[in-house]
Amino acid sequence: MGALGIVLIIVGVVIFSIIVWYVSTMNGIRRLSLKCDEASSGIDIALTKRYDVLTKQLEVVKEYTSHEARVLYETIRLRSGMSIQEKQQALEMMNNASNQFRLTAEAYPQLLSSETYKMLMVSIADCEEHLQAARRLYNANVNAYNTRIVMFPASIIAGAIGATSKELFVAEEYKRNDVQMNFH
Repeated sequence: MGALGIVLIIVGVVIFSIIVWYVSTMNGIRRLSLKCDEASSGIDIALTKRYDVLTKQLEVVKEYTSHEARVLYETIRLRSGMSIQEKQQALEMMNNASNQFRLTAEAYPQLLSSETYKMLMVSIADCEEHLQAARRLYNANVNAYNTRIVMFPASIIAGAIGATSKELFVAEEYKRNDVQMNFH
């Protein structure tokens, strides 16, 4: 085996290593993208669960007031296939609906003392925890994905396969501000 043979072997090993690295990096980026999609689906599931709980609350409210119940129902209606921004808007609408339900319950003391109402409030708290966990998981996966596609040398492959950064699920603007407590 001469010098040419050794050079060909080295070139072959280098080319093979580059191909393995390329495929491995591409698969890693796609895997992270799928994790982001899965986490987004987790948000959909949590929103659906919350919708179901609010719909059950609606049935309780209907017994006490039909107008508030209709407004609540219209507010919490969800669409499928929403973008992250649309999910954030739907979440805001459901927060408003939940707050409206609480205000309605305060106006009807019989509702507040109802065991069904108490169970629903516990269910809402559980839904809120699941939704927060789903948002944290989504943001963690998006952060890992976005970091991967901008770091060199993976950014070369990300550009070649058309990978673009994904949007984080962010808190509503008013929730970022500090709560002002006034006891006077």
